[in-house]
Amino acid sequence: MANPNDNSGPDEISQVYRASRSTLIAAFVFSCLVNILMLTGPLFMLQVYDRVLSSGSVPTLVALIAIVAVLYAYYGFLEFLRARLMVRLGRRVEETLRGRVFDAVTAHALRRTPGVGSQPLNDLATIRQYLSGQGPFAFFDMPWMPFYLAIIFGMHWILGTASVAAALTIFGLAIWSERATRGPLQEATKSTVKAAIMTDEARRNSEALHSLGMAGTMRARWMSVHQTALDHQTIANDAGGMLGAVSRVLRLFIQSGILALGAYLAIKHEISSGSMIAASIIMSRALAPVEQAVANWQQFLGFRKARERLVQSLRIVPRDRSLMKLPEPQGRLNVENLTVMLPGVEKPLLQSLSFSVEPGEGIGVIGPTGAGKSTLARALVGITLPTRGHIRLDGATLEQRDPDELGAMIGYLPQDVQLFDGNAAQNISRFRSDANPDAIVAAAKLANVHDFIMRLPDGYNTQLGENGARLSTGQRQRLALARALYGDPKLMVLDEPNSALDAEGEAALDFAIRQAMGRGAAVVVIAHRPSALAAIPKMLVLSDGKAAAMGPRDEIMRKVMVRPTTQQGNVERLNAPSQQNEANGS
Repeated sequence: MANPNDNSGPDEISQVYRASRSTLIAAFVFSCLVNILMLTGPLFMLQVYDRVLSSGSVPTLVALIAIVAVLYAYYGFLEFLRARLMVRLGRRVEETLRGRVFDAVTAHALRRTPGVGSQPLNDLATIRQYLSGQGPFAFFDMPWMPFYLAIIFGMHWILGTASVAAALTIFGLAIWSERATRGPLQEATKSTVKAAIMTDEARRNSEALHSLGMAGTMRARWMSVHQTALDHQTIANDAGGMLGAVSRVLRLFIQSGILALGAYLAIKHEISSGSMIAASIIMSRALAPVEQAVANWQQFLGFRKARERLVQSLRIVPRDRSLMKLPEPQGRLNVENLTVMLPGVEKPLLQSLSFSVEPGEGIGVIGPTGAGKSTLARALVGITLPTRGHIRLDGATLEQRDPDELGAMIGYLPQDVQLFDGNAAQNISRFRSDANPDAIVAAAKLANVHDFIMRLPDGYNTQLGENGARLSTGQRQRLALARALYGDPKLMVLDEPNSALDAEGEAALDFAIRQAMGRGAAVVVIAHRPSALAAIPKMLVLSDGKAAAMGPRDEIMRKVMVRPTTQQGNVERLNAPSQQNEANGS
């Protein structure tokens, strides 16, 4: 498997730039022509003052106007072309990376990376918007400053020296602007991301907020974080706005100063009056890219930070590899010396765990809260990566199969049931475009939800809302069970599958487990309530991440489910029913 921490080689955004080399070259060439055509105005002014006015020739003036009209039209066309090219570049960046960014968002969610959330998607949008805007043109035009200054030097060395001094002053303002806004913008970004995460948490836990009287407290916390972001953003905007205003005022003053200096030289008969006007216009054009860069500096800093964050987000997500298609598995599951650890945590969540499940067999996993049961479930379906050891399906590790193909072979019912905003049929069929209606109905009947679905307003076409909002907790769990059963998967992993089921639902669950084993699937059931394990012939007891016992179900149930305590002589239920799901980190 690719090393997710491998930072070698160019980042993916740079690779898109390289693939778009022809677009960038064309935009640069058009920028060169645009900057040459920007001399049209000064040269026209020079000719009018030095030739037309002195000669009084109207035909010369008409000819000059005609030439200027053509050149300006060509200038406008080239401006349109280079803007169009940059819009296409921004679009290409988003189209190339959006799939990877979506994978990064989901991968960070699986890893529970703090402070990420949907930020990679926002960063990609920021990059596209900047590339499609006016900001990049400042960097295309800035290399032409020496060219313009050289022309002014050609008019008179004093004008050239004054222009260089003015350009250095403007550059100094740009550097000052970057340093003044860097810190506040970084803090504003951090607080904005934190506020967005808190917003999402509040939305997902809205029932707890309102029923437990937490809404006011959480609102105050959110407003405090949001206010911090607003304060830092205001500081950055004030600093950038002030420096932008100073830059514009200085540029206007410099333009007038160059005009005054040119007038003085014209009075001394060292330059012509046309050169005086032309030098002022050319100087204004030479400073325009710097002023544009200062005006768009915050957008550039936002673009740069978004790019850095996105590069880091993408680097931990392995790229798609070309994997040889393996034969469809029969359902033989082997767990070999499995150890799972969290980065920076010395104690393993699972340690040296080994067991096997043959096709048509099942194993029940029990143990106290925090024993590692849910961690095992996530590892079996490829969500949590082993630190050591292997999980094999028909001899091949999970990493040897394409993730989407592997997912189609697995039926997974997590503790925290998650449905999607779609209709009932789409949720059962896992949103497959080639879903077989007969297979959808068959899975629903196995989970005993067919009759319930038919009673919905539009049957299988009923929109369920976000996370199945229209359904009860038990209905969501049974619909998720139907999704796990869809397509006759070869490996079934059910984590607390009866936590929200009534007697009818538990009977349907027992029937579904027996049917899955009857068709040759390997079934792993993790449960607190023993009723979910009635059909399971073999059991594994987890304790503190290790296998405490394993063997036939009846024998294990007699040994570990009830035992006398040493101090009080009463009965301690090692695996009593719990009203609370196992913690996510268990």
